[in-house]
Amino acid sequence: MPYEKNTANCETIKMDVPKKVIIPMLQHIGAPCKPCVAKGDVVKVGQVIGDSDEFISAPVHSSVSGTVTSVEPLLYPGGVFVNSVVIETDGKQEIFEKIAPPRISNTKDFIKAIRESGLVGLGGAGFPAHVKLSVPPGKKIDTLIINAAECEPYITSDYREIIENSWNVIGGINTVMEFLNIEKVIIGIEDNKPEAIHEMTKVADTSDRISVMKLKSRYPQGAEKMLIYATTGRKVPPGKLPADVGVIVMNVNSVSFVAEYAKTGMPLIKKRVTIDGGAVNKPCNVEVPIGTSLKDVFDFCGGFKETPKKVLMGGPMMGIAQFSLETSVVKHTNALLAFTEEESNLPPEGPCIRCGRCVRACPMNLLPLKLSKSSLRENIEELNKYHVNDCIECGSCSYVCPSKIHLVQSIRLGKAQIRAAMKGGK
Repeated sequence: MPYEKNTANCETIKMDVPKKVIIPMLQHIGAPCKPCVAKGDVVKVGQVIGDSDEFISAPVHSSVSGTVTSVEPLLYPGGVFVNSVVIETDGKQEIFEKIAPPRISNTKDFIKAIRESGLVGLGGAGFPAHVKLSVPPGKKIDTLIINAAECEPYITSDYREIIENSWNVIGGINTVMEFLNIEKVIIGIEDNKPEAIHEMTKVADTSDRISVMKLKSRYPQGAEKMLIYATTGRKVPPGKLPADVGVIVMNVNSVSFVAEYAKTGMPLIKKRVTIDGGAVNKPCNVEVPIGTSLKDVFDFCGGFKETPKKVLMGGPMMGIAQFSLETSVVKHTNALLAFTEEESNLPPEGPCIRCGRCVRACPMNLLPLKLSKSSLRENIEELNKYHVNDCIECGSCSYVCPSKIHLVQSIRLGKAQIRAAMKGGK
């Protein structure tokens, strides 16, 4: 697949505040937040509107000032209904009075500040950052890897962060290094982004502990375990975490946000999103208030040349198809792609010809067809036997399959079956 980085040279445009935002209480991997506002409440920019006592969670903040018109379950970009806060904006964008730069003097303060900022992985995963940065007892982290590979086609939001805010990237890196006592940093960038490599090399020259590594342009280079191996040669064993091999991986936008938050105290309320696809009138990179509807974002970009056949949140390999343009941008939204009918046509599935291409393409050395069949049979024992949870859902198996079997879709279903079984379901 061509990389289609059509918006690489499109400087980020700040979007106008919409008339209404819908802010889901689940914008991360982990436990959903409970709303701490109610219908009729007046809220301001940066105010906490949802939180949770669970460790794997992250607070949600208002991206606008205005009045809460409802708190109800609404359609989430993942296709399920999630409790959401609907806010009618007043156009004033008044800042919440308690917004102030955090006071950080030690590691505990740093982790607390990161949690209060609401930061999650901005590369698309949405894992709460304070959890990732909380090094388990007995683990020693010697390397911080900054993920700037951005290997998924179309998406250029990480690239624009480097070009536009390279000093913030370095500032965030230095902050993480200081409070987690990390010895060295590797910034991994694919070799099809020479301007980004040049820019980061220039600013990284201020430290002999930070290096920029040029990576081969190879999908899925930006996957966490792939990136760790490409930059350090270390392999994360099945069922283990990067911390088990002495590494933390952060997305380039995530680490840049750390620097911005340290300076301003403004939590995560906005996101740069790449808007592209054959149906879009004006492909661009847009800074969007979190909670803005997909319709409002596309309208800001000139609307559609033709009615899109498919709209994806994320890239064409790992993105999630959207059922409605009324769903909203969340923290880890990095792209919105609207494809024409011609771009969206999928050939029908054929029978497996036992060619083994899916096995050769799998970066995790799994057996995709075995996993797919186990999922369709709802065979929990086999799903565990063939390590379904090690699948990173990169879509490589489906892409190379000559029979166009929907492998990754059934593997996702298998993971859901595992989760249900763990909760006492079937």
